[in-house]
Amino acid sequence: MKIALMDSGIGLLAAAAAVRRLRPDADLVLSSDPDGMPWGPRTPEDVTAHALAVAGSAAAHRPDALIVACNTASVHALATLRAELEPGLPVIGTVPAIKPAAAGGGSVAIWATPATTGSPYQRRLIRDFAGSAAVTEVPCPGLADAVEHADEAGIDKALAAAAALTPPDVRAVVLGCTHYELVAERIRDAVRGPGRPPVALHGSAGAVAAQALRRIGAEPAPSAEPSTAIAVLLSGRVAELPQAALAYSEGRGLAAVGSVR
Repeated sequence: MKIALMDSGIGLLAAAAAVRRLRPDADLVLSSDPDGMPWGPRTPEDVTAHALAVAGSAAAHRPDALIVACNTASVHALATLRAELEPGLPVIGTVPAIKPAAAGGGSVAIWATPATTGSPYQRRLIRDFAGSAAVTEVPCPGLADAVEHADEAGIDKALAAAAALTPPDVRAVVLGCTHYELVAERIRDAVRGPGRPPVALHGSAGAVAAQALRRIGAEPAPSAEPSTAIAVLLSGRVAELPQAALAYSEGRGLAAVGSVR
């Protein structure tokens, strides 16, 4: 079994780690676009062009499924990717986990990039899935970029700014960018008020990993013999994991797996 994941950068690490937890025997293909990132400020047409190139590099490795581990690409390019690659290659998009976050009602915050915050796409998801929950959209300028480069000072600054915009009574935070899952515990700490219980965080990595297995008819097998094969593609070039990836437990775990080819 071989699962490919694509993103503009290292945001795919969380979903890759989730795939490894469910099926450690899966070979992985990690395809990103350091030459073209960030994708957020690009036009939808430009995002789609870059996403097609990154997906094409991954597809050349003949995976059984392709996870679009990027909210921006899922918003703008998912339909085109599916038209181009399916039915031969199942394509699984990433959707912010608004529905499970809102299931208990109360106050919910959606942390996302400025381009996604307030977008018709996100507003539609809130309308369709938030129910009675009070939802606050929180733009997080600079956070994804700081995470991408493991810029500790930049991460702290962006977290503090986003936390200041988050209502003090929030009980759940939706992580609306895959990069944010790499600093999930720091987000939890940033929004936790004195004397209050921890805020529930809702990412998408586990859900998209499980959906990828369903699409190819595979069951979770967390005790399977681990594969040691990981292919890393940086703007189409075979490479090693970026150094910044090793700043996160998900990246270190993948680097420890074995051969990169």
